[in-house]
Amino acid sequence: MGTPLDALTAGALHLTPGAALMMVIGGLLVYLAVAREYEPMLLLPIGAGAILVNLPLSPLGGPDGLLTTLYRIGVGNEAFPLLLFVGIGAMTDFGPLLEHPRMVLVGAAGQFGIFATLLAARALGFTPQESASIGIIGAIDGPTSIYVSQLLAPHLLGPITVVAYSYMSLVPIIQPPIMRLLTTAAERRIRMPYSERTISRRTRVLFPIAVTVVIGVVVPMATPLVGMLMLGNLLKESGVVERLVGTVSRELADVVTLGLGLAVGSTMRAEAFLTPGTLAILGLGLAAFALDTAAGLLFARLLNVLSRGRFNPLIGAAGISAFPMAARVVNKVGLEADFENFLLMHAMGANTAGQIASVVAGGVLLALMGH
Repeated sequence: MGTPLDALTAGALHLTPGAALMMVIGGLLVYLAVAREYEPMLLLPIGAGAILVNLPLSPLGGPDGLLTTLYRIGVGNEAFPLLLFVGIGAMTDFGPLLEHPRMVLVGAAGQFGIFATLLAARALGFTPQESASIGIIGAIDGPTSIYVSQLLAPHLLGPITVVAYSYMSLVPIIQPPIMRLLTTAAERRIRMPYSERTISRRTRVLFPIAVTVVIGVVVPMATPLVGMLMLGNLLKESGVVERLVGTVSRELADVVTLGLGLAVGSTMRAEAFLTPGTLAILGLGLAAFALDTAAGLLFARLLNVLSRGRFNPLIGAAGISAFPMAARVVNKVGLEADFENFLLMHAMGANTAGQIASVVAGGVLLALMGH
């Protein structure tokens, strides 16, 4: 039987260099969330979870610990990301997309990087399932990345989630240089007058139902993602369940985000996170993001040619799922080229199309991997 002093020093004696480094990484995530406000709603609890799970002999990460339980009930069965999608749907206005349906094409083009990165990851030696999970980072959609990676490569959930949300927070930094590189000054000055069209309540209510049915039939594996997203939007557009809309977009979303962050942080144990694969995921995730942005811009340039110079190629950069950050970045770069060139509503249409396209891409990856 050990002495009281042994009990008091047991934790320090079991602290490994890897665990200590992971606590530093967790502290860095907390710093980025607090000091830099990089996706604080998720990076802060992820960082806290990483610190807590790497504390030596901590019961929180044990078989019946809180962090393990949160992972089992919220991530292991995909409940947390799907519930989060209900809240996202309740906060999303698909009006700009309904006014300009052609933006669906821009959203589809903005997913190219996902599949290109999948091939690159395979070339680097990752398994097909791991490659698909890494590729989905390019959607710049945290819940979709969590959902897909949990099903295909749960051992990579920690690094994939951290990378996905980190790049989401860096959209205003990463995208503008690519936008300026792939468009000319004259193209960035193209004005797209916005004439708001009234979208009937019937159309707004039928839209989420129709999208769910069509995508559910064509890509069944995307049904959980798109179904929950559109359920939230249906609640919003119905206009008869304001209390539910308020709950799923605020209280429920906040509780789920906290649980999700802690659960993901609990996967960031030193032995799983501190590997060469983590650095590869960091680089491949950035490549996926850049390729998605580039593909959207190049496709938008094609639309500009087909429209005889009436489509601003900057809109293509909004075809990812980082809503509404990508749309705001497009508008900002457009205003830098011409201070009277307001592209926000057009970019919002492409951005909401990117949301739908990203969950479809996630379903396609799950189907391709035979899940």
